[in-house]
Amino acid sequence: MAEHHYDVVVIGAGPSGEGAAMNATKHGKRVAIVEDKPTVGGNCTHWGTIPSKALRHSVKQIITFNTNQMFRDIGEPRWFSFPRVLQNAQKVIGKQVKLRTQFYSRNRVDLINGRASFLDENRLEVRGNKSVETLHFKQAVIATGSRPYLPPDVDFRHHRIYNSDTILNLSHTPRTLIIYGAGVIGSEYASIFAGLGVKVDLINPGSRLLSFLDDEISDALSYHLRNNGVLVRHNEQYEALDGDDHGVVLSLQSGKKIRADAFLWCNGRSGNTESLGLENIGLTPNGRGQLSTDKHYRTDVENIYAAGDVIGWPSLASAAYDQGRSASSDIAQDEYFRFVSDVPTGIYTIPEISSVGKTESELTEAKVPYEVGQAFFKDLARAQITGEAVGMLKILFHRETRQILGIHCFGDQAAEIVHIGQAIMNQEGEANSLNYFINTTFNYPTMAEAYRVAALNGLNRIF
Repeated sequence: MAEHHYDVVVIGAGPSGEGAAMNATKHGKRVAIVEDKPTVGGNCTHWGTIPSKALRHSVKQIITFNTNQMFRDIGEPRWFSFPRVLQNAQKVIGKQVKLRTQFYSRNRVDLINGRASFLDENRLEVRGNKSVETLHFKQAVIATGSRPYLPPDVDFRHHRIYNSDTILNLSHTPRTLIIYGAGVIGSEYASIFAGLGVKVDLINPGSRLLSFLDDEISDALSYHLRNNGVLVRHNEQYEALDGDDHGVVLSLQSGKKIRADAFLWCNGRSGNTESLGLENIGLTPNGRGQLSTDKHYRTDVENIYAAGDVIGWPSLASAAYDQGRSASSDIAQDEYFRFVSDVPTGIYTIPEISSVGKTESELTEAKVPYEVGQAFFKDLARAQITGEAVGMLKILFHRETRQILGIHCFGDQAAEIVHIGQAIMNQEGEANSLNYFINTTFNYPTMAEAYRVAALNGLNRIF
């Protein structure tokens, strides 16, 4: 059995693991990263963020082609099968894997394939296909990510029942689809399949879609999903799910029964902690397999950190990378450590959604005297040129100090547009002000110009 000594060992080569490993090696630490899959990138690259967003982009291109009158001169609308569209999306995965593998090699991080398990607080056992290695470490970062939560009473081995990972193995295009769970993943896949002409029933256990969003944005999403043929059913809980050779039947606790060609489960995720030997170091995950950490990403074991989806909120690739990097910053005691708390949302429905800061309901409840500035995309020259007229930008600001309190965007390029507002919100003191958008010249025509329009709209509300 080979034994190796490292300053830092990272378990998991997804975004949080990469962030931790890269930052540690930049600080002169001897670093190893352990990955139990054949290639790096984690769930983000192989089953989550990258394939689903590449899939969405391809579907959006199809929608654009089929709804643009200019293309009607070329021929009739074109419809593509799910496997055909997915095949195009898979190309991105290979590029990401190649790029990230080079990162580890170039920065002299040892990449070890195998399944890691703690022997004690300073040793890991890594079991590969043909070998067993022991890694000694001073600090370790658990960055094992998450997977779809699978209720035991649902038969996910059935060929018509999928979760948000296995849906990428779908080999045909169903005519009808039930999606259970209307969170971010469920809403995104509802948009994707509706864009391919699939009749979708979106079952939401809650009372509204993505309730953490600003109410106006949530309402806009509900409208556009319904406008694209998605039937949204709120306040529904599943009772049973039965599949046969011809389809699936979902029985709900309300007494309703829904039949479709296929079923997609998108309700919750579980941390990947069950095989880590956590009992050997005195750590106990919660019921969803997640680990608790302090504000420095330290677990209850002083020299062992955790970051990314395995610690729960916000379960975003963007935040996971920064959490991993911050865990390494704490290990290296550098000046860049920060606890990741101000995270923008990026939801890749069609159209997409992004926001940062407070919502209207939060500000109202806190009795903050805020005002609203709005810009509708249909009034922007750039949106008229591109034909992407659906959407809006909303700026929430303090009516007395003009401090930016929240940015909420719905429509094409929302996840890009939001960062302009985020940059101003993060300025200190009087630099965080609505006046920046009023007194700054924006390129014309651009989508960024929405900030000037929204700022002037809000200014007109102040008396």
